[in-house]
Amino acid sequence: MTTINPAQLRDGQLTYLVAEDLKMAASLLYQAYYDDALLMAIFQADKPDYEKRLRAAIREELMAFWEAKQPMLGVFDGDSLIGVVCLTQPGKSFGPGKYWHWRLKMLLTAGYVSTMQLLEKERLIQEAVHGDDYHMLAFIAVSPRYQQQGWGDLLVRAAQSAIDDEPQSRGIAVYVTQPQYLSLFEQHGYELVQELSVGDISGKLMFQSRSQLDEVSRAI
Repeated sequence: MTTINPAQLRDGQLTYLVAEDLKMAASLLYQAYYDDALLMAIFQADKPDYEKRLRAAIREELMAFWEAKQPMLGVFDGDSLIGVVCLTQPGKSFGPGKYWHWRLKMLLTAGYVSTMQLLEKERLIQEAVHGDDYHMLAFIAVSPRYQQQGWGDLLVRAAQSAIDDEPQSRGIAVYVTQPQYLSLFEQHGYELVQELSVGDISGKLMFQSRSQLDEVSRAI
């Protein structure tokens, strides 16, 4: 498999995010997911302070990723973060059994209904993919100024390379609710598992197995 080295220089290259980068990552993800239909439903965009709840939830998710040492990769242009991708590793606090301190913080920042809907989404994904022995691509975003320049492709390939160090992972799952991301993952060999509805919002649960990853890498 072709491996992308995330220890490369920051400018125009991939690197693991550090604690000082989380604020920029949160801002970038907020821009990317502000009008995501699923998050608008979960965090009740029709009610006051939607922006506040969404920002708080993204901050808590990134902090949980950091504390659990989950893979977070970014691309920089100088000091500016222009793209980010976040994954959860197999069996690492993903799904309805999510660690208690995440639940508590999310309850305080996003509210009970939103927290329960987030957990329900993860439960449905686990049931559809059968288990937790896979990576989950939780977030991917490219700054609007840098879109249509190949950075999304780079981030998807970076996510694919992450399973090299996880022999127990059988692939990568992603739940797609934004149409512009669907073709991106299809181009990289992700296949539809099933249409999955969370509340009133429908999305596509896609998966790329380890064997499919090997085939895509050989093709590249």
